[in-house]
Amino acid sequence: MAESADFDAVVVGAGPAGSSAALALARAGRSVVMVERGPFPGSKNVYGGVVYGRVLDDIIPAWWSEVPVERWVVRRSTMMMTEDQSLAIDYRSHAWGVAPYNGMTTVRSHFDSWLAGKATEAGARLVTSTVATGLVRDGTGRVIGVRTDRDGAELHAPVVIACDGVNSLLAKEAGLLPHAEASHYTLGVKEVLDLPAEVINDRFGVRGHEGVDIEILGCTRGIPGGGFLYTNAETVSIGVVASLPHLSDSKVRPEELIADLKAHPSIAPLLRGATLREYAAHLIPEGGYDTMPPLATDGMLVAGDSAAMTLAAGLWLEGVNFAIGSGYAAGRAADRAVTAGDCSARGLASYRADLEHQFVLADHKRLRKAPALVLSERIQQRYPGLLCDLAEGMFTVTNPSPKAGGLRITRAAAAKHGVKLRELAADTLRGLRIFG
Repeated sequence: MAESADFDAVVVGAGPAGSSAALALARAGRSVVMVERGPFPGSKNVYGGVVYGRVLDDIIPAWWSEVPVERWVVRRSTMMMTEDQSLAIDYRSHAWGVAPYNGMTTVRSHFDSWLAGKATEAGARLVTSTVATGLVRDGTGRVIGVRTDRDGAELHAPVVIACDGVNSLLAKEAGLLPHAEASHYTLGVKEVLDLPAEVINDRFGVRGHEGVDIEILGCTRGIPGGGFLYTNAETVSIGVVASLPHLSDSKVRPEELIADLKAHPSIAPLLRGATLREYAAHLIPEGGYDTMPPLATDGMLVAGDSAAMTLAAGLWLEGVNFAIGSGYAAGRAADRAVTAGDCSARGLASYRADLEHQFVLADHKRLRKAPALVLSERIQQRYPGLLCDLAEGMFTVTNPSPKAGGLRITRAAAAKHGVKLRELAADTLRGLRIFG
């Protein structure tokens, strides 16, 4: 790489946010470079869920015909469990298994490389195995580029788009990201287990490229968080997401939580004979809308995890689609600013305005109170057992005794788990207000 290079924009990070930003800029005819610290896009990235592709419809038409998919998710299950019980709400849709599909499982190294390839095909330049070590500023303090670990070489541009992930070093240096509060983060850990495709199909009740996504509550020993299990082509991924400070205080290692989940009587039969392929961990920003940093400063934008754009709302844990949406919007805003010759924070303000009218910030804003509810003590520690006991009471045949009424069973289950009926009613109403 040359000692200095000039572009219309420098994008730091070739994950979904960075590649989408570079794609938007390249399509607009801008000279743009992506700086990726890994040897290839996706080599450093981890995620523990499903990619929802609707955001790609307008960016890459018929994307589903070429994306490197593992399985199309046709069955979604939300499971609550205790040590020896489980209660699941299970939904299956034939429509999710045909184009344009709803969600998919994919390997990040494959998906990220595919999306970065779209950006380079459009004209973006990709520089791998390179770390952006800091910002370059002019005499007024405006960001005008980045410094790299390639003998201090610099890349200059009127706009830098920081997509360097959670706890972004560039966003911190720019003064956009405040001191990290541990309570706003969770640690996601997962194991990828080998299982033959035909075994996966048989045990999960699917066929061909159909897949299953199971989200789980009550599997983290009372630590705020949850678990997941989803199917890939010839592997399954299982893991937990746990509150960072509570996990630290508990002295419980995350792999112990995964071991608990794998041994649960509702999960163990699904994994019988599976062998470990890999283990991975990833920090997740779950503070939501109220913890997002400013999205622009003079000469710089932030997108994706760098801007805390992971939607953690109980029913949904999404990140990749928000990264794509925010990255593409950042690229378009940078193009407008370069065209106008104004790359100040004011000239880049259309970025946030666009996101406010799109799902990216609209969903975060509407669900801003969801993390507090989902991670609350009653939801995490009491309701899984309460609901499992309620189901057991309803479905247990008590002959020759008469069947108990639903209200009586509810009262007994609530009392057993220390929940007052008025608290149950209040939390139900609160949930309806948030998710309604």
